[in-house]
Amino acid sequence: MKEVLDYLKASGTFYLATNEEDQPRVRPFGAVCEFEGKLYITTNNKKAVFAQMKKNPKIEISCMNKGTWLRLEAEAIHDDRREARVAMMEDNKASLSNLYSVDDGIFEVLYLKNATAAIYSFTGDPKVIEF
Repeated sequence: MKEVLDYLKASGTFYLATNEEDQPRVRPFGAVCEFEGKLYITTNNKKAVFAQMKKNPKIEISCMNKGTWLRLEAEAIHDDRREARVAMMEDNKASLSNLYSVDDGIFEVLYLKNATAAIYSFTGDPKVIEF
């Protein structure tokens, strides 16, 4: 999981895909952290992406870094604990503090469950990481 976390952070922007009825939806994300041995992402509970993940937690994430790319499939599980939001905020203060506060009622975090990531390149076999 640490290798995937480091890859996502090094990429800066990663793209998260959800489903809305029969239509895929993809949008850029940037904040990620580790808390209690799990990989967490964050969003605003007023956004459609949050409702989509609550209805169908299956997501995919993709990003690129230094000539390689990562594809990650997982289930995004909502965690409403304050401690998880604090961990996300502390690890991403520069990017999140202008958007949210820990107790603002819209800042949400989700951890990734049953995750499988693969790091690809044009020159070798993919490296598969499960967590």
